[in-house]
Amino acid sequence: MASPAPFRCLSCLLLYLALTSQAHAADYKPLSSYLPKNSKKLFNTVDSCWRTNPNWATNRHSLADCAVGFGKAAIGGKFGAIYVVTTPFDDPANPKPGTLRYGVIQTKPLWIIFAKDMVITLKNELIVNSFKTIDGRGAKVEISNGPCITIQGVSHVIIHGISIHDCKPGKSGMVRSSPTHVGQRSGSDGDAIVIFASSNVWIDHCYIAHGTDGLIDVIHASTGVTISNNYFADHDKVMLLGHNDGYSADKIMKVTIAFNHFGSGLIERMPRVRFGYAHVANNRYDEWKMYAIGGSADPTIFSEGNYFIAPDVYSSKQVTKREAKSGWKNWKWRSSKDVFMNGAYFLQSGYGSIIPPYSRTQSFPVAPGLLVPALTSDAGPLRCVTGKSCGYQ
Repeated sequence: MASPAPFRCLSCLLLYLALTSQAHAADYKPLSSYLPKNSKKLFNTVDSCWRTNPNWATNRHSLADCAVGFGKAAIGGKFGAIYVVTTPFDDPANPKPGTLRYGVIQTKPLWIIFAKDMVITLKNELIVNSFKTIDGRGAKVEISNGPCITIQGVSHVIIHGISIHDCKPGKSGMVRSSPTHVGQRSGSDGDAIVIFASSNVWIDHCYIAHGTDGLIDVIHASTGVTISNNYFADHDKVMLLGHNDGYSADKIMKVTIAFNHFGSGLIERMPRVRFGYAHVANNRYDEWKMYAIGGSADPTIFSEGNYFIAPDVYSSKQVTKREAKSGWKNWKWRSSKDVFMNGAYFLQSGYGSIIPPYSRTQSFPVAPGLLVPALTSDAGPLRCVTGKSCGYQ
């Protein structure tokens, strides 16, 4: 989608960026960092880190330097060898070399890529070990019509550039989680990605839709997570942050949700948060049937620079929903620089500072909501061609 009309003029955009960045100079890098040198295309800060490089295919590991927000430290397989998936075949208990499962269960760091386009239908949940990157750039890769991805009790995982859709529940059975351990699993719920008791995880540029349960769950005291540049569509319960209202260990949870496109056919939980902190920044919301951002158990939510298009139904115009009869007026839920279309509105609450508790390296420039249609225009997997910059013009 094209940039909003006021920014079709490149010189006007540069002037606007220079002016609006001054208010946040103490906290963030200048917003002009979105615009690559000599470019007419506006990139968000993640994409500007790598997409202008025509040598991305020979320097894949550099993607690990491009995360922002709470998942910034996720290095995946940055310091590991390249592992090539050559076949979509799957054996949950005894995976064969060349399969995706064989790569993700290894104990050593690996950067996993794909030799060709493929559709992988898993026979049981895919249990990912620490220090792994699943990098779909250069191929059209789908995980679909079977159980999907489990990230449990691990750290440093990056998933980039694949489609995960039509996920089904996993059945009770033997599933291997490392070269030396195979164990009985009780079955999975049919989520696209479950992040369970894990840290330093980055999910970027994926297409995620049509799960049996949720699309992404961040639960059981997981933290240090960034979910960025993804395209979500056609689902009810999109994203759950926090296990349940009694699981107070989720107070440590910190999640960044940035530059995503929440497309058509979505109903609720974009995200739904419990206990922890969620920075929801520069996302595009095309619609919701019930609400966009919700929660319970006193979470902190900072909605910054998002672009909300409310549904036509009058009773669903509110962006927010609080699952509580009382006490919620003290919860810190704030909106800043958001754009509200078609009657959308955000009900704010709480007192005191809500600025993201980022380190210097985690901080990133958050643009005004009017720029979001441009910044999210390439959400989802990119069609990257070897020897050419990936979508750079």
